[in-house]
Amino acid sequence: MRYFLEFAYNGTRFSGYQEQPNAYTIQAAVEKAIATLLRTKTKIAGCGRTDTGVHAQQYFAHFDSEMHLDENFVYKMNAIIEKDIVFYAIHLVDSEAHARFDATSRSYKYYLDLQYNPFRQETAYFCNYANKLDLHKMQVMAELLLKFEDFNTFCKTNSSAKTTLCDLRKSTWVYDESEKQLVYHVTANRFLRGMIRLIVGMSLQVGKGKVSLATVESALQQKVPLQEALSAPAKGLFLMDIEYSYI
Repeated sequence: MRYFLEFAYNGTRFSGYQEQPNAYTIQAAVEKAIATLLRTKTKIAGCGRTDTGVHAQQYFAHFDSEMHLDENFVYKMNAIIEKDIVFYAIHLVDSEAHARFDATSRSYKYYLDLQYNPFRQETAYFCNYANKLDLHKMQVMAELLLKFEDFNTFCKTNSSAKTTLCDLRKSTWVYDESEKQLVYHVTANRFLRGMIRLIVGMSLQVGKGKVSLATVESALQQKVPLQEALSAPAKGLFLMDIEYSYI
């Protein structure tokens, strides 16, 4: 039987999601917990890869087991997993279902603090030049991205991606006055490695006048990287709202 495990995590103390030698990852922690309960080594396949320090408010991974598993399994997983990870639910799915390839859309949010908040040191990026940002230009850049489908401009160098095409469905900045925080909302069918942090970084470059909107648009049209590329810190980025047709 194939199961989808739904969970969330604070990625601060992990070397990203993907299992790798000589590093502690989300995948390694989850597989260890499953193996402890099922008493057999079990591999999981995640809905995507998050880099070191990136968080997930919703994440899905699938695995196979001959055992009947229910919400009691979720309860036991939470009892033994470390406190940076929490399990929400387990879903019995078709034997061919795939956590990564079957996802129809993924959403991210990037949290940018305009006023220092000591309680969000791990979950938001404090911009110490917030008073210099032109929020209107940042919003125009966010909306500009919706006109394109090839995002080689915002693809990490030496990426192994077979295609740089993405169906971007939402791209907008929202100002939360009560929290003194800007939040970038973005949704697409898929994302390139490092893409959102590069977009946020360039939004900041545009917002403080270091790069013009015309320069960004030209780079997107020519499908070339920007010379003033800036990758925003990982800690402000959250994966969320993974959509499937059957969950």
